Amino acid sequence: MLQATEYLYIVRDDQILSGEPIIQGTRTPVRAILETWRMGVAPEEIPIGMPHLTLAQVFAALTYYSDRQDEINNYIERNRISDELIDPLVRDL
Repeated sequence: MLQATEYLYIVRDDQILSGEPIIQGTRTPVRAILETWRMGVAPEEIPIGMPHLTLAQVFAALTYYSDRQDEINNYIERNRISDELIDPLVRDL
């Protein structure tokens, strides 16, 4: 079931990522945009690597995170891959 949030472009869908906040019309979670930004990619450059997103959607995701940091940080932790599961050939890329 699609659930709107009070944030433009941000929705929850029980059928997509178990209801994690995503960009409407995509399967892109807010956490993916946040983690890209945390890696040093400027918001204006994120749509280059994720061309299905607009700059407005990127800023909406960052705004959502700004207001709900604990929630998104929890999703990031739940989806983190432990170091021992990462192939050593790509671990330091």
